[in-house]
Amino acid sequence: MLTYPEKSASLEKAAQEELKKQERMRDVFLLLQQLVEREEITLKLIVDCLYDVGTVNIINKKYQNKPMNRFLKAIARTSKPILRAVALRWLKKKLPVLLTDWLEQKVSFKDD
Repeated sequence: MLTYPEKSASLEKAAQEELKKQERMRDVFLLLQQLVEREEITLKLIVDCLYDVGTVNIINKKYQNKPMNRFLKAIARTSKPILRAVALRWLKKKLPVLLTDWLEQKVSFKDD
């Protein structure tokens, strides 16, 4: 099969652009991974804030009985350190990948 010079050159250029894109997205992933490792305290504080707001909201929504409401909020406060450890481990593993994929989608101008 014969390949035309213009077509071959454009395919080669497209391949080079794709390699450059993949390399840059890998760089973004590595930078996000380093950010997650360096900012562990910030992640802990974010998880704590989200846990506090989420537990209060869900308990208030599900349980209007005042004694039960207070009891469940006390239980939620005691289980916070365990959840923080689990959430932090999950975030360290998943956050760089999820953010990289999301950012790549945004710069690719894809709607899906």
